[in-house]
Amino acid sequence: MITVQFTVRPGQGDASGFDLGDMAVTGGLGTADSAGHVPDQGMMIYLSVVQLLDSLGAFLQGNARVLSFTGADTSFGLVVRRTKDGLSVAGRSGVVARTTAPELASAVLRAAEDLGPALPPEDPVASDWEAALAAFRPLVPSRKG
Repeated sequence: MITVQFTVRPGQGDASGFDLGDMAVTGGLGTADSAGHVPDQGMMIYLSVVQLLDSLGAFLQGNARVLSFTGADTSFGLVVRRTKDGLSVAGRSGVVARTTAPELASAVLRAAEDLGPALPPEDPVASDWEAALAAFRPLVPSRKG
């Protein structure tokens, strides 16, 4: 089991593609979380999620053994590795989850869709956001509802 959460930090006004936020990935072996670190590991969350969707999508469709992801304007990162049984997901402190490609893709997409208010259409990141979501959705097994 793996859960992913993306959050926007409060007090930044109207939604913007450059909002600061945090990323948390929790699995059976622990949690990798950008919040609460010194120095701060918060990131430009919308840009980071676009980057994660793009890179994870390419990884899941390709043959690479390892995906190293670092968010936009942060030192926070994740490493996804192919294993004989599926995938492992690790943060700086080590592996936090062992999972499958469909489960990871579903958790990441759910978190992205739950991120919050849609970006205004005139926002410079809005078209990238929508394109990344549209390209990633076909990688997730059909969901009921």
